[in-house]
Amino acid sequence: MSNQARPLPTHTQMEQFSIANDQLVINGIPLKQLAARVGQTPFYAYDRQLLRMRVEQLRKALPTSIKLHYAMKANPLPAVVGFMAGLVDGIDVASAGELKIALDAGAPVQEISFAGPGKRQTELEQAVAAGVLINIESFREVRELASIAKKLALAARVAVRVNPDFELKGSGMKMGGGPKQFGVDAECIPELLSEISKANLQFEGFHLFAGSQNLKAESICEAQQKSYQLALDLAKHTPSPVKFLNLGGGFGIPYFPGERPLELDAIGDNLEQLASRAKAEMPEAHIVIELGRYLVGEAGIYVTQVVDRKISRGQTFLVVDGGLNHHLSASGNFGQVIRKNYPVAIGNKMNAGNREIASVVGPLCTPLDLLADKMELSVAQPGDYVVIFQSGAYGASASPQRFLGHPEVTEVLV
Repeated sequence: MSNQARPLPTHTQMEQFSIANDQLVINGIPLKQLAARVGQTPFYAYDRQLLRMRVEQLRKALPTSIKLHYAMKANPLPAVVGFMAGLVDGIDVASAGELKIALDAGAPVQEISFAGPGKRQTELEQAVAAGVLINIESFREVRELASIAKKLALAARVAVRVNPDFELKGSGMKMGGGPKQFGVDAECIPELLSEISKANLQFEGFHLFAGSQNLKAESICEAQQKSYQLALDLAKHTPSPVKFLNLGGGFGIPYFPGERPLELDAIGDNLEQLASRAKAEMPEAHIVIELGRYLVGEAGIYVTQVVDRKISRGQTFLVVDGGLNHHLSASGNFGQVIRKNYPVAIGNKMNAGNREIASVVGPLCTPLDLLADKMELSVAQPGDYVVIFQSGAYGASASPQRFLGHPEVTEVLV
């Protein structure tokens, strides 16, 4: 592998943060001050002002009738979920553990939905007892929910998660189309709806999620149109009118060189058309967009401190006190086919003139612990701070924090 620097992103994902006196500033706090306030490195910091601005940006682009839900698996930090609960219309959870956080955050029960392909019997019981909407993903869940509802003498609110016969083109992670563990195949839905009716479950609608991390507005619009049409066709078999129609998300954020931010205008226009159709074709239905990464990803940074500076056969390595155990995504071991660098900077030397080609590696005893591979960075020494941007989603909770026994990471909402 050559010693050439990896190209810098054409859209530098650092732009949403300001710089003062050569330091990165997070919601008005210089990086060194924030590190002292946190009391340790490594840490994640999430900027509440950027979170608020992202939701406001979406509200302006989307029709007012569209409900916006936060998929909290992207970042389940209780402080973040509590803050987001006050900005969005609902919360989507994927486990009983997440359900507890959403309830503790004060999210309205009527606007919490629970999805996941392997819901345990105890989780289903907790969801029924809480009164949240359960996205059914198998015939087994129908039988179990019928038994639970009878036992608790409570209505079981349900929607059907559909595995469509199409994919979200260009998505980083395909969640529908072909054989999938998620949802029930579209061709089996009429039979499932019949079982739901016989079980006296409280049917409310459909959940369709074709894929995630997509930067092509035209692909997202196409998936939304196909999802809407599929739901409309399936509505002919429902035991009661559709009230809830979750068209998923898929909105991506730029991470790598050449990637551009998602254009929202076309998506907003598309949803306006679908909302107008729904008024006539499914008049009781509320259309929901479920977003995780898009809401929180760009508002977060990961900060780790340089412990050592090493030169090995002409290559510079900055050894830092955190690695893939805290930020598996940035290491390239969380779904990347070909490893690419996240945007990285020396956070206390943002404008430094002295630059070099360096690799940032963590403290773990594995060559996989690579956070930045041969990037152009300000010359750094022990004590300096390495910052990884685009780190607000799938960070701490998606990383193997107990690997090799290093300390766990701290997270703060600033």
